[in-house]
Amino acid sequence: MSNASDLGTLLQIEARALEAPTLEALRFTIVNETHALTPYRQAALFELEGDRFRLVAASGLVSVTNDSPFAVWLTQFAQKFPRDGATHRLDFENASEQDAEQWEEWLPDHLLLVPIRTATGGVQGMAMYARETEWDETDVGAVLRLHTTYSYCHAALGKALRQSWFSAHQLFKKRNRWIALVAVSLGMLIPVRLSVLAPAEVIALNATAVTAPQDGVVGSFAVAPNARVKTGDLLFSLDDSPLLNRQQVALKSLEVAKADAHNAQQRAFDDNKSKGEVAAALGRVREKEAELASVNAQASRVEIRAERDGVVIFADANDWLGRPVQTGERVMQLAQPEDGGILVWLSVADAINLELDAPVRLFLHTEPLSPRVGKLIEASYQASLSPESVASYRLRAAFDEGTELPRIGLRGTARISGDWVMLGYYLFRRPMATVREWTGL
Repeated sequence: MSNASDLGTLLQIEARALEAPTLEALRFTIVNETHALTPYRQAALFELEGDRFRLVAASGLVSVTNDSPFAVWLTQFAQKFPRDGATHRLDFENASEQDAEQWEEWLPDHLLLVPIRTATGGVQGMAMYARETEWDETDVGAVLRLHTTYSYCHAALGKALRQSWFSAHQLFKKRNRWIALVAVSLGMLIPVRLSVLAPAEVIALNATAVTAPQDGVVGSFAVAPNARVKTGDLLFSLDDSPLLNRQQVALKSLEVAKADAHNAQQRAFDDNKSKGEVAAALGRVREKEAELASVNAQASRVEIRAERDGVVIFADANDWLGRPVQTGERVMQLAQPEDGGILVWLSVADAINLELDAPVRLFLHTEPLSPRVGKLIEASYQASLSPESVASYRLRAAFDEGTELPRIGLRGTARISGDWVMLGYYLFRRPMATVREWTGL
């Protein structure tokens, strides 16, 4: 040290290094605080990872971006640093042609490479200090004295970090291994409730199907999906054009039949042979009247109205307009909003033993943080294809009293709880089923 001021600076930097709580803090001190002892323009710190140096800190930066052009070149340049554990001075005039162009762009002319040593004297890192003037023996000696403390602190913090990573390994050494084994075994006996997740939808439990009363083509809709209606409100209509044409034909046929019957009656007064034609003519009149009555009855059924108050449930009117329907084909449903429930499609692969009144929690996609609670009221005996073409059991659940009822049609995920089992069975049920499926054991 040249004077008391330099000694005080050295002691102050060493104190900061010894007080560094983490490796990041120590790295920052190495590349930035050392400047107070000996001036330089740039500093960088590299640490060995395997057989390569990795850039971990640079002066003037809180964190290093390893994909920047400067960092990429500097990391490649660092791979050529000596690894003999000694201090080295590098000058630009001695640079190779391969390094000269980038060195001239990124670094000053004179570099000082000081190793960060391990407790056994090996190299665990390298600090690079760069400036425009040559490094004299006084500055190099001061940096070397400071790096003795840096190496000690780096080794201590690195050891503490490694111990934190491998502390779990200590549980399995000697006596702790048996303690951990007993603790895990007892933990596997903790009772938990077996549960399964499955896609679900809010439905009306007692919805009334609104069907086509006769064969025809859907002509128009008078309501929108999820609209509220009252008894007698028009829901949808079938196309009545064919019926109107048939009605006109039936009317004309009836008029002709009546005219023929009238002529037959007139001829019967003068000709006894014509009396037999009267009965046949009157029969044709009754036939045509029956045909007209049938057409009129069909025409009266082209408008489908609500049989009770409720909410109409169907997907989209455009899916039905112009579509031919058969007698009894369901077009929509009429439900009560307060009659909401849960429809769950439980895949065969995930099925568990379930009993009626089993707890069900519904997590809607629109409100995942506000689950709805219900109880299982129905489970299908046989599996069928779900809307996603997956073999599944069809489950229905009712919401508990006091639960806020969501809108019919909303979708989400339901969790159905089954029997109480041990934690070990809960964790290894599926793996055991897979093993038995493949091995038969």
